[in-house]
Amino acid sequence: MTGEGIRSLLFVPGDREDIILKALASAADAVIIDLEDAVAPDRKAAAREVARQVLDHAERGGKAVFVRLNAFDTGLTATDAAAVLGGRPWGVVLPKAHGPAEVARLSHMLDALEAREAVEAGTTRILTVATETAAATLSLASPTGEGQERLWGMLWGGEDLAAALGAMANRDEEGHYTFPYRFARSQCLYAANATGIAAVDAVYTDFRDPAGLEAEVRAALRDGFVAKAAIHPAQVEIINRVLTPDDGQLDWARRVVELLADRGVARLDGRMVDIAHKRIALRLLSRAAALEAAGSRRPA
Repeated sequence: MTGEGIRSLLFVPGDREDIILKALASAADAVIIDLEDAVAPDRKAAAREVARQVLDHAERGGKAVFVRLNAFDTGLTATDAAAVLGGRPWGVVLPKAHGPAEVARLSHMLDALEAREAVEAGTTRILTVATETAAATLSLASPTGEGQERLWGMLWGGEDLAAALGAMANRDEEGHYTFPYRFARSQCLYAANATGIAAVDAVYTDFRDPAGLEAEVRAALRDGFVAKAAIHPAQVEIINRVLTPDDGQLDWARRVVELLADRGVARLDGRMVDIAHKRIALRLLSRAAALEAAGSRRPA
């Protein structure tokens, strides 16, 4: 599994082995074993044990398996990381990160734990949930700092941010994010691209609304996100289908690359295409190749 082969990331509660195993058998490209919001305070220790048991013994089915740690302000981050790192998760998720300094802090922690557990140095990736506080959202204007070499991606989210802002809601009457949350989404997209990592779109919380989910995934694809988080297995098929380049997109990309092989501008289907279009085309083709390679490594 490489980072480019991930479209869908399915959250599952860390204290429910049955649900984790079902997620590992699903079509999700990545599974996030959640030790944070999905686990009650009195179940945190049990969730660590379950997560480690799964990491040690369960068949991962070619998936990238992340563990979402508790945030630094809980005092549980180090305990979580120490409990699971020997199970060699593909990565860890850092929630409620206030900025690059917390990414650096987690990276140093992982350095020590990898050495202790004989895990290859630097191989545990970090996915940061980058917009759960006002300070974090504003920090994305200057996203780089120490520890960035571990960063695989940035996920934005509007639910905790709404709570942090004291908002009554984060969507309007038509179900669209209001401006403060569109701003956070944009900050995440810009910061991820500025640092060369994956931009991951937020969860769509109404898992009984497939049409709404598909519209939101299509908007994410349109704007430049490469993956989307999910909270229910039923959401995975839609996310994977929409975020997989289709035949029409790939045909357009190949034609653009061919037309611009030795020139800077050309006409395609009555429209002008230039080097900017060629960059988009090359990214599409690279994405398709990575998804094909990842698919060949997953069981049928």
